[in-house]
Amino acid sequence: MPLSRLAALHGVATSYSPSPGRTVPATDTAVVAALAALGVDASTPDAVRAALAAREAETQDRLLPPTVVCWGGRPPDALSALPEGTRLRITTEQGETRAEAGQLPPGVHALHATAPDGRTADVHLVVAPDRLPTPPGRSYGLLVQLYSLLSRRSWGMGDLGDLAELTAWAGRALGAGFIQVNPLHAAVPGTPTDPSPYRPSSRRFPDPVHLRIEDIPEFAYVDDRDRLRALLERAERLRASVLDKDALIDRDAVWELKREALELIREVPLGPGRRAAYADFLAEEGEALEDHVTWCALAEVHGPEWQRWPVGLRDPRSPQTARARRELMDRVDFHSRLAWLTDSQLATAQRSARDAGMPVGLVHDLAVGVHPGGADAWAQQEYYAAGMSVGAPPDAFNARGQDWGLPPWRPDRLAASGYAPYRHLLRALFRYTGALRIDHVMGLFRLWWIPQGQPPTEGTYVRYDAEAMLAVLTLEASRAGALVIGEDLGTVEPGVRETLQERGVLGTSVLWFERDWEGDGRPLPPERWRADCLATATTHDLPPTASRLTGDHVELRGRLGLLTGALADERAAASAETGEWLAFFARLGLLRGSGSAVSEEAEIQAVHRFLLRTPARMVGIWLPDAVGDRRPQNLPGTWDQYPNWRLPVADAAGRPMTLEELAASPRLHALLDVVRARAGDVRARAGEDGGGRPRR
Repeated sequence: MPLSRLAALHGVATSYSPSPGRTVPATDTAVVAALAALGVDASTPDAVRAALAAREAETQDRLLPPTVVCWGGRPPDALSALPEGTRLRITTEQGETRAEAGQLPPGVHALHATAPDGRTADVHLVVAPDRLPTPPGRSYGLLVQLYSLLSRRSWGMGDLGDLAELTAWAGRALGAGFIQVNPLHAAVPGTPTDPSPYRPSSRRFPDPVHLRIEDIPEFAYVDDRDRLRALLERAERLRASVLDKDALIDRDAVWELKREALELIREVPLGPGRRAAYADFLAEEGEALEDHVTWCALAEVHGPEWQRWPVGLRDPRSPQTARARRELMDRVDFHSRLAWLTDSQLATAQRSARDAGMPVGLVHDLAVGVHPGGADAWAQQEYYAAGMSVGAPPDAFNARGQDWGLPPWRPDRLAASGYAPYRHLLRALFRYTGALRIDHVMGLFRLWWIPQGQPPTEGTYVRYDAEAMLAVLTLEASRAGALVIGEDLGTVEPGVRETLQERGVLGTSVLWFERDWEGDGRPLPPERWRADCLATATTHDLPPTASRLTGDHVELRGRLGLLTGALADERAAASAETGEWLAFFARLGLLRGSGSAVSEEAEIQAVHRFLLRTPARMVGIWLPDAVGDRRPQNLPGTWDQYPNWRLPVADAAGRPMTLEELAASPRLHALLDVVRARAGDVRARAGEDGGGRPRR
C-alpha cells in the first residue's frame, strides 16, 4: 500500500509487536498524524502518492544521509557506496582539512562529497570510539531522590550541599563507588509546580531550587542581615515542618524562600575572579543559555506556557523576543547567575565524590523528554514534533497504554543538524557526572508517538537513527570519561539490549523482574544475570523492598483503587512471589534464620547478598531500603491521590530521618556491612581491587 511504503521511508511504523508472535496494526489515523508531524502530507490518496514520489526521488538522488557514522576511526560503509571517483573534503572540528575518512580524530566533522555526475552532499560525519568507557572494577552505591534527603541544614528539601555531604560520607566511611540521584533538570514554574523530576522545563540546565544558599560565596557579604536572618528562620520552620511535623515537601515554598535569598545575594558585587568565571560560563553556554534564561524571564511576566504568550514572543528568534530580552535584561542576568551557581555546586558535589575515593561518583538521570510549555520546547521548536506526545502502547501491564505528555524530538531535524541539540545536552550533563542514567533508553531506537487529544492506543512507533544516537552518546561520554546506564525495563524491541551492550551501555536489572522467562519462569540464578548492568532491588517507581516483602504495596494500591483484580487475589499473588524469592535465598544460604524467626531486616539483607552474588558490575542500594522505609516515592497511575515526589526518607515507622540520622543508623550500617563484606569477598576471589583509589 502507498501509505505503508511512505510511512516506512520516514521511519513511521504501521504495526507493532507487544509480545512474541503477536502483531497489532497501527491505525491509519495515527500513521497520517505522525507523518504530518514530520512535515509530510498524507491526508488524501493523492497527497500520499505525491509525497511517496517525492521521497523516492529524493532518496534516489541523495549521495549520503545527512549524518554519517564512523566507528573507531574506520571509514563508514556509506562512503563505500558512493560512485567511483567521488571526491571528499572533510573539515574536522579542529579545523583541519582531509581528503579521506580514515584515521580521523573523534568528533563531529563536516563532510563535503562531489560525485562525477555533479551531485554534491554536505553532511555531518560523527567519528566515535567503538565502545563507551568500561566501569573501573566492580562497585556498589546508593540510590536516592535528592529532594527527599534532608539534613539539619536543608531549607525544607534536600539540596546540593546535602549531596556533597552524602558523597563525602558514603565514599569515605562506607566505601561506596557512586551515588545515583533523580533528574535535577530545571522545572516548569507554576502554582503548584509539577513536582515530577521527569517532566522538566529544560533538560540541559539544572534547577536552582537545589542550591545550598549558604554555600554561595557572596552569601557572607549580604548587607541586609536582618532580612537574611528572617529568611533563615523561615527556612528552619519549613525544615522542621517536614522533619518533625509530618508535612510533605513543599517545593514551591522552598523556592519562594530561596529566590528571595538569591535576590539579596545578587546585590553583592562579584570579585574579579568570580566575575571572570561567570563571564567564561556565559561565553561557553552561549545562545542555549540565553534562550533558557530569556524563557525564564518571559515566564515571570507572561506565565510558564509559551504557547499562551503574545504571538511575537512565541518565536525565540523574533524581533519582539529580542526587544523583550533587552527590556528584561536585569531578570535575564538574574537567571543566568542562578544557572552558573547551580552548575558550580553540581561540579563541587562531583569533586567531593571523587575526593572521597569514589571511582564513579555522581550518577545523574536524563529524563526522556521535556514539558511542552517549557524552555527547551520553546527554544528548540524546530526539533520537536508539534501536536505529538511520547508514551507507551498497551501491553500486558497496562491495557490502556501510557501518555507521558512529552513532545518527541523529530528524527529528521536531528539528523539534519548533526544531532546538535542532543550533543549539546549530553555535553552539559557530562560536565558534572561520572555516569549518566538514560531513562527509557529504548527511545534512542524508537518512540511511541501519540497525537495530542487521542488515547495512547491511537499511537504508533517512529524510528530514530539508533546508530547515530549511540555514536553521539559514545563520543560525548568518552570525552568526559563517563559511564552510561540505560533504563531498559519493560517491553524491549528484539536486538536493542544486544546493540546497547555492544557499545558498552550498561543495562538495568531489578531483582523481582529477573526470572527465567524463556524456561520455567522461576527466579533467575545469580550466575545467569548479565554482568553489564546496574543491579538493584527497586527503583523510584517501584515499592521499597520492605513494602514488597510485607505486602504493604498491595494494600496501598488497594486503598487507592489501583488494583486490576480482587484484593485477596492480589495479596495472595504478591505473597507467593516474595515467598518464592525468599525460599530461593534460603536455598542459596543467603537468608539467616528460618520461618517466622526471620526478620524483615534480615530478608532485606538477603536481597542484597543475592545482588552481590550476581556478576553485575554495579550494584545499587535504594537508600530508603537501608532504614526500612515502606513508602514509594512515586506511585504510577496516581496524581493527587498520593504524594508523589514529596516524601522525605523515613524509617520503618514512617518517621522522617535526616542525613545526620541516616549516617548514624545501626540498621543502615548493618546492611552496608553485609554489602561491603560480600563485595570484598567477590573482589578477593576475582583478584580485583575495586577500581577505586585508596580510602582516606
